[in-house]
Amino acid sequence: MKKLLFVIPLALLLCLNFSCQKQVTEEIPEAMTEEEMKARAERVLEIYNEGNLVLIDELYAPEFVSHEYATKEEVVGLDAFKQSITSLRTQYPDFNLTFDEIIVKDDKGVFLWTVTGTNTGPLQTPMGELPPTGKKVQVSGVSISRRVNEKTVEQWVFYNMLDVMQQLGFTLTPPQPPEPQEEKK
Repeated sequence: MKKLLFVIPLALLLCLNFSCQKQVTEEIPEAMTEEEMKARAERVLEIYNEGNLVLIDELYAPEFVSHEYATKEEVVGLDAFKQSITSLRTQYPDFNLTFDEIIVKDDKGVFLWTVTGTNTGPLQTPMGELPPTGKKVQVSGVSISRRVNEKTVEQWVFYNMLDVMQQLGFTLTPPQPPEPQEEKK
């Protein structure tokens, strides 16, 4: 009887465990070599540094999403990505992106990068449009991209937006506490 009391819960636990497992049907993507990723990165530089928007259709999937953590925005789809590049190159016509290091792991690429540019066009910010400053900026960051079937489907972009704004001459003014009101008698 004691064995039965042990076996029944164990059998139920095993059944529950196997019934709750998700069937894995997604194929593991073929890993890209470091040489292949570097060749791909050269083409990505053409998009950013030269404004070659035709390459976007070649290198990025239609469902592409870019998670921009500095601005807390997402760029969704190829048309939005093309508009983002056009806007960037309008704000900084001499925009220059360099990859300092590239790390490849399975279907992901990690890019440590540096950007320079002179702000001569209106700035599109989450706070609205700001006038051009004529100042040069340099900022470093990291991007992580994921690809499926040789096309980038998603990327995460991280850099310090406050650093960029300060280089452009903007200052951050913290909110002031409310002034105390006089008590009414």
